[in-house]
Amino acid sequence: MSEHRRKPPQPQGGGRAAARRGQSGSSPGRRAAPRGANGSPSGSYGTSSHESDPNGPGGERPYGGRAESRRATQRSGGGRRRAAEPGGRGGPNGPGRGRAAASDRKRIIDYPRAGKYGAARWVPSWKLVTGLFIGFFGSMVAVAGIGYAMVTVPNLADTARAQNNVYYWSDKSEMVATGGETNRQEINLAQIPKAMQNAVISQENKTFYTDSGIDPKGIARAVLNMARGGETQGGSTITQQYVKNAMLDDQSQTLSRKFKEIFVSVKVGSTVSKDKIMEGYLNSAYYGRGAYGIQAAARAYFDKNADKLNPGECAFLSAMLKGATYYDPAGATSFDPAATPDANKKRALRQMQNTLDKMVQYGHLDAATRAKYTDLPVVKNPRSNNALSGQVGYLVDLANASLVRNSAKTGITERRLREGGLSIYTTFDKKKVNELKTAVENVQKKNIKPKERPDTDKYVQFGGASVDPETGAIKAIYGGEDATKHFTNNADVTGAQVGSTFKPFVLAAAMKWGVRDKDLPENQAQDERTKVNPQSLYSGQNDLKIKNYDGSIWKNENGKEWLQENDGKQSYGSPPGYQINLREAMRESVNSAFVQLGMDVGLDKVKESAEDAGLLPGSLTGTGYPSFSIGISDPSAIRMAGAYATFAASGQQREPFSVLKVTGKDGAVYTHEDETRQAFEADVADNVTDVLKTVVKSGTGTNAQLSDRQVAGKTGTTDGNKSAWFVGYTPQLSTSISMFRYDDNEKSKNRTFLKMYGTGGQEKIHGASFPSEIWHDYMEQALKGTKPLPFPTPTPIGKVINDLPSPTPTPTVSDTPTASPTPSPTPSESEASPTPTPSESCQFEWQCTGETDDPVTGGTDGGVTSSPSATESQGNTRGNGNGGLFGGPAG
Repeated sequence: MSEHRRKPPQPQGGGRAAARRGQSGSSPGRRAAPRGANGSPSGSYGTSSHESDPNGPGGERPYGGRAESRRATQRSGGGRRRAAEPGGRGGPNGPGRGRAAASDRKRIIDYPRAGKYGAARWVPSWKLVTGLFIGFFGSMVAVAGIGYAMVTVPNLADTARAQNNVYYWSDKSEMVATGGETNRQEINLAQIPKAMQNAVISQENKTFYTDSGIDPKGIARAVLNMARGGETQGGSTITQQYVKNAMLDDQSQTLSRKFKEIFVSVKVGSTVSKDKIMEGYLNSAYYGRGAYGIQAAARAYFDKNADKLNPGECAFLSAMLKGATYYDPAGATSFDPAATPDANKKRALRQMQNTLDKMVQYGHLDAATRAKYTDLPVVKNPRSNNALSGQVGYLVDLANASLVRNSAKTGITERRLREGGLSIYTTFDKKKVNELKTAVENVQKKNIKPKERPDTDKYVQFGGASVDPETGAIKAIYGGEDATKHFTNNADVTGAQVGSTFKPFVLAAAMKWGVRDKDLPENQAQDERTKVNPQSLYSGQNDLKIKNYDGSIWKNENGKEWLQENDGKQSYGSPPGYQINLREAMRESVNSAFVQLGMDVGLDKVKESAEDAGLLPGSLTGTGYPSFSIGISDPSAIRMAGAYATFAASGQQREPFSVLKVTGKDGAVYTHEDETRQAFEADVADNVTDVLKTVVKSGTGTNAQLSDRQVAGKTGTTDGNKSAWFVGYTPQLSTSISMFRYDDNEKSKNRTFLKMYGTGGQEKIHGASFPSEIWHDYMEQALKGTKPLPFPTPTPIGKVINDLPSPTPTPTVSDTPTASPTPSPTPSESEASPTPTPSESCQFEWQCTGETDDPVTGGTDGGVTSSPSATESQGNTRGNGNGGLFGGPAG
């Protein structure tokens, strides 16, 4: 600091600052005297370099700068306030006395630890740790004691009470009240075969007679799973399962319930004999088919009393305890598509054999007896409630399955349904359900004669479903002749392939994404696409050699080429190219054109298109093979109706649903919320509809024409003539009808689809025959009294590809295409009329006139067929009978 800015030195004895400093040594509350005045070893407080130099400009100064003054005050141990406090630092008792006084007051819990510094202050002492452990353990013992004292041993008789669930039609009138008729009869342990007792012990709880009633490891797993957000599951002893069955007052999946179950189990284990627990468990357990207890289960599955069960049947019933949905040989596809009869039989047999092996291992069964039971026992009719006969049983099953499958949304589990007390309001229209049933029965009674033609007409099945395009509500289904006689819901998953009814999804993919540029590599071609106009030309040649999008020949994993066959081995179009536009190819259901179109678009996009429309990924098979585009997949009738409803709604997709709301004693339990998404742009969906109108107007679907309104739809037939479909819609209603044959005998281990050549007195069954006839009869009645609505007028879409002039498409019946330069005229052709070019042909259905009236091309649906071609007979791989991946689908 420059000299001229420094304050002049103050006289040693004068000035206001000196006066203040002088007062600080005696006045209470003022700053303590300088260190030098108290004998500080540092000498004079605040002596600066100037003070040590007698020649300095300021001479002696009693204080240095203000910072030095503050530091001196801090070193002296006292401020103004502390100097005045009794016992404080600078006070008469000397510095540090206040801290010592505080430390003299002992704390109950010495934490952080007194007298320790740094990290040591936070390390608890062994006394503290020991005390806390004893306190915690003592608290747990007290809580356990209180919990044990508060719970009571449950009364098993209380589990017999259950209430009905009441189901309502869409008009809120009552459909049926069911669910409360608990099928249960208690018997004594002496009446329960020892083999049944040993089966559950061997499979569920081998230490049953020696444990305390709980499994600590299993409980720990359940608690950990609950903490992670899952449900309590697994690891329960027979005692715990018995308690769980008896605790109907609380079935919530919570930690508090789990702990309550533990306390009750401990009490039961200590106060109830093991024999009584075993008796109670086997009398209260749920075995499926509405059967509670071993006696009811023996009747439900084998129509015998429990004491007559053999070891194989006992092992089988023990498998049902793991969940009849996945082990009942009758299947439960309404609850889960994976629970098919075939899959359930395999699971049940595997579980049964495992149980028998464990019974031998633990000494409960000798090997010779065990060797007698290597196959599933024969089971009986799974439904006996007459209130669920006819279509009602299928409707109830569908509603229940909808709630249970979506339990995350509905909050309704299978067990909650069994408890009853729910009012379930469905979407089913009673009038439409009866009309669909009548339409099927009329056609079946008139044409299907199993007694007269047992080789062709036996085992014929029909399925059907109607969906409202505006909401997604399932208005009607046909599940089979009677839910108490035929146990698979034919409106749901059956395994029947859909054939050519799949082709609209290929066309939609071509319009939505377009075909790939054949001159670009795969990674670039995915982005460089040309959307397709329905007037685009493709080959209608029979036994067409299928190519990849880039023009190379497609080959399977064995290096074999693919020759796509058309129904009846017909070629459509004129040689040498046999070109036909996609509208005509859809009308005549030409396989070769759509198989090649699917390859050009990409089968991944075809699959995505089908899923966008509403088909489930699990129902789509063979996505790596050309035949995927012509319907080797097996969606349900409900899903097909729902997917076509997406086209009817101009591309808006809504999930099919069957329950509007559920109420209980405390009010609303679940209410359906509409979820709509735009699966396709309106121009794509409306153009697909326009093409499908042509099918009904003058193609394979003419039987489906309605008297007063527009119809769009598609026929479908599969390889081997094992299934046939018609799926069609108006703006107000979308309906699918399926027909197939399979042996539904309960003794059959695997469902086998049978051919329908000669069925109903017809040479071959097409979607154009009985399915479209049923569709027509039903829709005429279902829509009676409703205002006819037109479909939206489509806007032009895409580009005409492969636009080369060619003669009018003409079907040619031949095994091998010929290269005749001039096509043979059909009956509708005039030899003097000029041949139109693609640009002159109709672009929209309402512009189309003069379609062929040829009864051959207009009377079949072109289905999926796969008779070997000349090339294939020389070694080409064909379908293996269960997937049809080569040369078209197998049934």
